[in-house]
Amino acid sequence: MHLTHLDERDRPKMVDVSDKTATTRVAIASGLITMSQDAFDAVVNQTAKKGPVLQTAVIAAIMGTKKTSDLIPMCHPLNLSGVNCDIDEFPDLPGFRLTVTAKLTGQTGVEMEALTGTSIGLLTIYDMLKAIDKGMVIGPIQLETKSGGKSGDYMRNERTNTTA
Repeated sequence: MHLTHLDERDRPKMVDVSDKTATTRVAIASGLITMSQDAFDAVVNQTAKKGPVLQTAVIAAIMGTKKTSDLIPMCHPLNLSGVNCDIDEFPDLPGFRLTVTAKLTGQTGVEMEALTGTSIGLLTIYDMLKAIDKGMVIGPIQLETKSGGKSGDYMRNERTNTTA
């Protein structure tokens, strides 16, 4: 099996995408964080001591999406054309689902950017609420869809979707 991130002498390398055609590429990732009722109530009632949790998580998710190539060694720095974040409340868990959509027109995909943004956003929620609940659980974090590029489109199979 040929690994694209290793050269002919098995040294790490970043894949050369210069010969790829630029196409519109979109990736959507989501993740879940579950928490105690007290932590959930602090978010919903906006009484968390560190400030507005969900708004801060959205900003962090956008920043994480933009900084992916600084965090994941073989990711290309990308000129993103858009990042969108949505947060859904699940009072019955209790918890939240963060969904990040990353988009660009370029030569490589944005799956890692959407996944990284999701991870950073959820970690920010954890950070802002850890004084109330250190037992919060993050996950699953998963790619929901991707479009564009040589490998074509991907949509998570409903059967394997484990988010709320």
